[in-house]
Amino acid sequence: MADNTAPAPRHSDTAIASPMISALEHAWTAIRANHPELPPIVIIMGGGLVPGGLKLGHFAADRWGHREANSDNALDVGADAAKVYAELFVGGEGLARQPHEIMATLLHEAAHCLAHVRGIQDTSRQGRWHNRHFAALAAEVGISVEKDKSIGYSITSIPDETVMTYIDVIATLSAALVHVRKLPSMISLTAPTPAPVGGGDAGALPVTPAPVRRRPGAVCGCGREVHIARAALAAGEILCGLCNEPFAYAD
Repeated sequence: MADNTAPAPRHSDTAIASPMISALEHAWTAIRANHPELPPIVIIMGGGLVPGGLKLGHFAADRWGHREANSDNALDVGADAAKVYAELFVGGEGLARQPHEIMATLLHEAAHCLAHVRGIQDTSRQGRWHNRHFAALAAEVGISVEKDKSIGYSITSIPDETVMTYIDVIATLSAALVHVRKLPSMISLTAPTPAPVGGGDAGALPVTPAPVRRRPGAVCGCGREVHIARAALAAGEILCGLCNEPFAYAD
């Protein structure tokens, strides 16, 4: 017999992943606003632990389509039945990083997406080696890449100017990405490793079992938190879009 004494499930108890996906989709929309060539995509999250390191993100073209495509019901569905979407994977373990670093990963994958849209070969060796074409596209979307002898121009960072461009988006990511995937325990992300990892990642990072220590960021009047270089914040006030108060560090 069913236990009718247990409290009914609440939507807030089960809506754990959807707010996180929504924040990532919001970030992609903001990137598309600055780079209109980019198409809509399907964003997924999952385990990024792979042999040799940790996959932070991955762009894959033409992975999703309508379930009625090529079926007898396709004509009833209409034009949507023929639409095909790319996929953007975000590694759950990598969400332990700072929000601006996650934004750098999304921009990294946006550069791969631009390459696909324009028909540019930006990688080789099963997507592991990032060539000069990718480096140029990375600069176009606002990230900096360094060359590694094993994976090419894949080591990604985000300049302060780009952080300021997407400061509201980064604040949204900071508020929404409150869960991380643990395998087998909370992981520490350190400097990139040259070990080759499957294509499209934003730098393969070694996995070290250790607690992640999150440094406090700059906080506004309503308590939202962002992580930005102190020098960049000192150059001019950045106002919160909700309370209109400036972000500031406590010390």
